[in-house]
This record gives sequence, C-alpha cells and structure tokens, in this order.
Amino acid sequence: ANTFLIRACFWSVLIVGLVDMFLSLLEVENLLKDVFGDPLSLLLVQQKIRGPYIHLPLVGLSIMVAAFTRTLGFQWLALLIVAAELMIVMFRFIFSYEQIYMTDLVRFWYASLFLFACAYTLREEGHVRVDIFYAGFDLKTKALVNAIGSLIFGMPLCWVLLTISMKDRFGIVNSALTGFEKTNTGYGMYVQYLMTVLLAVFAVSMLIQFVSYLFNAVADYREAGFEPTAPHEIQDIN
Repeated sequence: ANTFLIRACFWSVLIVGLVDMFLSLLEVENLLKDVFGDPLSLLLVQQKIRGPYIHLPLVGLSIMVAAFTRTLGFQWLALLIVAAELMIVMFRFIFSYEQIYMTDLVRFWYASLFLFACAYTLREEGHVRVDIFYAGFDLKTKALVNAIGSLIFGMPLCWVLLTISMKDRFGIVNSALTGFEKTNTGYGMYVQYLMTVLLAVFAVSMLIQFVSYLFNAVADYREAGFEPTAPHEIQDIN
C-alpha cells in the first residue's frame, strides 16, 4: 500500500509538473490565446480553474498509471531534476532567458524527491544514524532501540504533522488545498498547494513505514522470522 501511494505520487508530480510548466510557458509568452482561444485562456490563468479542472484529473490519471507500473521512479525523478536544472543554466547563460516557472518546477520535483523517498530509505535502512553505541548492540538490543524509537519519536512526529496541518480548515495543508494556493512571484507555476500536500504525503507514508518498522523490530526481538528456511526443512515440509 505504501509503495503504491508513493508510486502514484511520483507520477502525479511528474505529469502535473510538466503540464503546468507548459501552461505557464504559454502564459509568460502570451501564447495561451493563440493555442486555446480567448475564453479558455482567461480561465487557465485562474488557480481555482487550473487546480480542480487540470491538476486533479491528471492526478487521477497518475493513479491509473501507477496501478500498471512497478517502479517507484526515484532514479528518474532525480534525473529529471538534473535535466531541469541544466535547462535553467543553459537558457540563462546562453540565451539570457529565465522565468520563474522554471525554478518552480525544479523546486516542486526536488521537494517531491526527498519527501517521497524518506519512507523507502527507512525501509532500506538508508537513513544516517548518529551511531555511538548502536553498532555494538546485539540483535535484541537493536530491535528494542528501534521499537522504542518508532513508538516515542517516529510515529508521534508523523501524527503531530498530520494533526497540526490538517486539524481544521486553517491548517497549513487544508487551507492551501481548499484555496488551490499558487506562488505570488509573477508568472510562476500553480502547484504551491500541491507542494504543501507533499507534507501530508510524507507524514502518512512515514507513519505507515514506522508501523512496519515497529513490527520488524518486535519480530527481531522475539527472534521470529528473517532467518531463511534451511533446505532440509523445506523437504520435511514437502
């Protein structure tokens, strides 16, 4: 479930980011009227139109794509960030052209990469530990430390993030989502509210992963599982 959530979010930030960047490009260059006509172009520059009628259907499409794919896409997202940053540098120093929407796209993808990858990194034991005593502990002691850390620090932190940001309509996530908040810096992208929602996705995915981490720690403490079944035991079962 956690993997599917992150995969759907990856496709969402990828597709929404590209489409919104294209629309922002047309808006900056005054090409919206030429491409979409006068009535539609006036609607596409309103955040309460672009959010629910452009972004949300793309998010639904991304969920469908995620159902038929198996990759989490972290490597591709990192590559796209490098490509987008390279595009900014080339356009700035070669063509003397730079717009705010280009920076917004990099910021949008960069935040997504780190917030989405946190739960996967926890699963793979990739987070940096401030390790003074942990490395010398035996398996049971390590499991006890991991269980206590998940219960006292990890899970409460995620719960606090969710309750504070979504407790009422004035919460940082709810207020940004209901108003489809956009950046106020000129012709930027219209994804400010989605960048705020990333905090909630981070909290949910980390909470799920901390629960799994707790179960693994309990299994380690009880010395249950994680040891491969010997070949002769498989034969006995058969």
